[in-house]
Formats: sequence, structure tokens, C-alpha cells
Amino acid sequence: MTQAKDNIPHRPGAAHAPRRGNLPTEGGDDPDVWFLAENTDLSPKQARELIREHGHDRGKLLKIARTMKAEG
Repeated sequence: MTQAKDNIPHRPGAAHAPRRGNLPTEGGDDPDVWFLAENTDLSPKQARELIREHGHDRGKLLKIARTMKAEG
């Protein structure tokens, strides 16, 4: 028997993430996109691209986003 917790992805903030196998297409669908856009100067589109390239590690994403902000 499968337990509910077996279906939750193992990353921070993922408990409310969609249960699809592909990446969300809109900023409001993924909690990591929302988190990154709210905590940096990145747009949701930029945040999605960053997540697509580097994964869902929020610490790593924030570090990269700060570098992008400094360069831009």
C-alpha cells in the first residue's frame, strides 16, 4: 500500500507542488519559482529558466540569482 508521503518530492517547499512529471509552465505553479521571484529581482520567467538549468536547490539558486543581479 502506498502512503501519501511517498508521493511528495524530496525538496523544500515541494509538498504543494503539482504532481506532474514535467516542469510547470507558469510561475504560480511551482513554489520554487514563486520563492525565487519573490526573494530576488528575477522575473518568474527568469526564475523558471534558472531552475531548469540548475535544479531546485534554493540556496544554490539564491546564490546564482545574486550573481546575475550583480552582473545585470
